[in-house]
Amino acid sequence: MVNQFGINVGFYMLMPYLAGYLAGPLGMAAWIVGLVLGVRNFSQQGMFLIGGTLADRFGYRPLIVAGSVLRTAGFLLLAFSDTLPAILIASAATGFAGALFNPAVRAYLAADSGPRRVEAFAVFNVFYQAGILLGPVLGLTMVAWDFRITCAVAALVFAALAVLQLTALPPHPARSAGEREPVLAEWCSVLSNKPFLLFAAAMIGFYVLTFQVYLALPLQAQALTGVNVSDTALVTGIFVISGLVSILGQVRLTRWLAERFGSSRSLVLGLLVTAAAFLPLTLAPTSSTFGPFVAVLALMATATLLALGTIATFPFEMDSVVMLARDRLVATHYGLYNTIVGVGILAGNLLAGRLFEIAQEKGAPSLLWLALTAVGLLSAFAVFTLRHAGMLAGRKEPTSVEVSATS
Repeated sequence: MVNQFGINVGFYMLMPYLAGYLAGPLGMAAWIVGLVLGVRNFSQQGMFLIGGTLADRFGYRPLIVAGSVLRTAGFLLLAFSDTLPAILIASAATGFAGALFNPAVRAYLAADSGPRRVEAFAVFNVFYQAGILLGPVLGLTMVAWDFRITCAVAALVFAALAVLQLTALPPHPARSAGEREPVLAEWCSVLSNKPFLLFAAAMIGFYVLTFQVYLALPLQAQALTGVNVSDTALVTGIFVISGLVSILGQVRLTRWLAERFGSSRSLVLGLLVTAAAFLPLTLAPTSSTFGPFVAVLALMATATLLALGTIATFPFEMDSVVMLARDRLVATHYGLYNTIVGVGILAGNLLAGRLFEIAQEKGAPSLLWLALTAVGLLSAFAVFTLRHAGMLAGRKEPTSVEVSATS
């Protein structure tokens, strides 16, 4: 939990301001900035399967520590680099570091929490969101001084995490050499897990929707206010609301859903809330519809509902991945899962960005929000179908007595 909090603090104190640093002080062209960010994203999303496989073969703690050390090196290189090749190497290193520790962290948590996985992932998300909330605030203070200082401090955070995990985190026993199959055989085993692959495909829509806090909602804030201080304030408000909802509501909501509906039904309900999140913007997409105050209120209502849908879904989603993996090669399953949804996010963002432009050009401002709602409903229907077919019923749904006893 502390490790993930530190990871997000260190990452988000730097990454939101990287594009401005590259385009501003370093004077790089927009396409180069896009290339650097794209390399970082691909080296993480595209390499999750590698990281998950290594974690299953050599143990979770070594990969968590290795990822922290590699990100320390990447951020230090970024602090002292001003040439494109060095910056690309630094970006690739920071991305691959995430591919090393992310599957390992989740697999370690799943293994260590046993029957309390859902509760553990709920608490995990509180630490996760708290790091996202605090990181940019700390980074904003340092960026105003010097971006290189921000890089150095972020590197120190990851160096401290590496030492902490190396000295304090109990090792999770790795499989012996005799228990390991060849890597290709293990990958074939994961790729032949049809319920898992169908679940990952069904969840792509959910990730496309939740990623809109970085794309469509900031674009909407800009459309409502113009490129000025108000735009920045609205975007900040979106992230503050998302973080506070997660921190304050995650554990209580997860417990309430688990007691009343169980894991798979709670997952479907969370997806439905996520789909409904864009309805306020469908009804009040512009300042001219019901006035600027209502338009801003609709934007904040969407951010709130999106955060609620996310915290309702996340613990049960993570639990479902472990269940579908049948507690075997869990980190590899997490790695492939993240790669699949990462490709979906890329495609979804391209379409969402284009739909936003078309909506503005054609004078149909509700077009994107209706499309996103439809994507969410499709994702919920797909997961409901998997549940109805018995593919998400790998273990007994907890009753209220069982949940209370383990809470």
